[in-house]
Amino acid sequence: MNRSTIPEPSWRPWHDDEPIRLGVSSCLLGAEVRYDGGHKRDSYLTEVLDKWFEWVPVCPELEIGLGVPRSPIQLVKNEPTPRLVEPVSSDDLTERMESFAGRRLAEIEELGLDGFILKSRSPSCGLEGVDVFDADRSSIKDGVGIFARILAEKWPGLPVAEEAWFGDDRRFRDFIERVLRNHRQRTLSRRDLHPRHLAELHAVHQLLLERLLNPV
Repeated sequence: MNRSTIPEPSWRPWHDDEPIRLGVSSCLLGAEVRYDGGHKRDSYLTEVLDKWFEWVPVCPELEIGLGVPRSPIQLVKNEPTPRLVEPVSSDDLTERMESFAGRRLAEIEELGLDGFILKSRSPSCGLEGVDVFDADRSSIKDGVGIFARILAEKWPGLPVAEEAWFGDDRRFRDFIERVLRNHRQRTLSRRDLHPRHLAELHAVHQLLLERLLNPV
């Protein structure tokens, strides 16, 4: 699906007054924060969604004090949940990441988020299919990143997606619809909207959704 077309300007007054605000893994916006000093800039986020959504960037690995560049980290099999380990030093970063995630998400919650987009397959941010290594160094792709797990536990109703999901029309539509619904609810809680204005906001959201799904 080609989603290069942006919505009509009728969205602009609502966007300026009460933006749709999404948390996002910093590397997806082009920040050079990955272990190898690089990034994973996603052009759909930076060239399309960026025009209409407001970002709250987060890099859990950098923000717990790991440098750039740094040794890669990975999930290691453990019960009931995998541990987050730096294999080179054997440092266990699990509690450090869990503590950070709780604090950072509490800060972010004060901003009022409508959703979160995370980096796929990351041992900190991946939502599904993250490599979990066994003692013999074999791996199974059934893990969830530590930050992503704490996010789901702390904020179970928040729409959360990976950038890899945007190639799946069903998942993309479901995520964006939930984000827009969240935004309407958040706007209602902050402002005493006349029913006419609520209907207008809903219509604008429908336009935004359809233009993203069905570019002309």
